[in-house]
Amino acid sequence: MTASPTGRRQLLLAVGAVSSALLAGCNGGGPGVEGEPDYEREPIEDIDAEDRSETELTAAEALAEQEINESVSALGELSFERHEFVLEDGFRGPTVQGVLENTGDERIDLAEVRVRVYNDDGDQLGRYLDTIGDFDGETTWEFQVVILEPPAELAEYDITALGTPN
Repeated sequence: MTASPTGRRQLLLAVGAVSSALLAGCNGGGPGVEGEPDYEREPIEDIDAEDRSETELTAAEALAEQEINESVSALGELSFERHEFVLEDGFRGPTVQGVLENTGDERIDLAEVRVRVYNDDGDQLGRYLDTIGDFDGETTWEFQVVILEPPAELAEYDITALGTPN
């Protein structure tokens, strides 16, 4: 038995409505979840530094995190106390460092600080991050995001914090 054009249209509308409801639930469910992340953009002053040696780059690559966790989302309980670009000596080189606070009462299972770096033309050069598990409520975390791009190519960065509520 085949459905009439009207029946097929009603079925498609129903499937579309159910799909939209399911997707909406994935984007905004749970306490403190705020949807899309909000990035803060900061300039990087002219850097007078040499590129890492091959040995230093290998060591930095072992520390630099680039794989994002898809289960994290914007949380109202995560707040930056401060963040800044810091050029470290040795293999660490360019970094973004700061302090993130969990202002809520509850533990956050996983918190992630994401940093994107840009050149003078505004082109994104890379995305780097630092993570912490079991981030207790009403505590702070000092993070350090290692950036692998050559210092001379960096003009600005933006930063956000995401998490998975307990």
